[in-house]
Amino acid sequence: MNKIRILPIAITAALTAAVLFGGWFGYRHYGVEQPLDRVANAIAGVENATVEMGAGSVKIDVKLAPDANIAEVYRKIKQEGSGEIGSKQFELTADASSNERLEKAWSYALFDVAEAMETRKYSGIRDAMDGLSAHFPGVTATTDMDEDNVYISLRDGNAAKFVVLPREPATLGAWSNA
Repeated sequence: MNKIRILPIAITAALTAAVLFGGWFGYRHYGVEQPLDRVANAIAGVENATVEMGAGSVKIDVKLAPDANIAEVYRKIKQEGSGEIGSKQFELTADASSNERLEKAWSYALFDVAEAMETRKYSGIRDAMDGLSAHFPGVTATTDMDEDNVYISLRDGNAAKFVVLPREPATLGAWSNA
């Protein structure tokens, strides 16, 4: 009667698991994350980009130059990286060389921006940003919007602050007595 040897079976199982998981992580890094890194880093205004992959999401953190256009960066990454992003949820986080004055200006406008986002009256964001120049001379603000996000860029000389606010699509409501 042949005895089953535990050691060769355990070694075979361990090697099989290592090859499968190693192949998966290698594919994810070299086949998905690295191409997205290259796409993001090639866009004008992007100084550095890092990609984090999740089960159903792709998060890209970008360090932007003060003169970058955050909305254009988002669109180009989404368009040129569509093969890697696929149907996953895409999130972009932007960072730049901010300063205390920009942080104070953002804090000043935050209530109005939050209210506009909550009520989905996005013109309130533009109005709040236009009012910043009166309270903080030298600070310029630009806004942009697409079907996914609202983009806010604050600039003060060589300093910049970028904010990406995700939009919630309008939902169709139903009445309980309908």
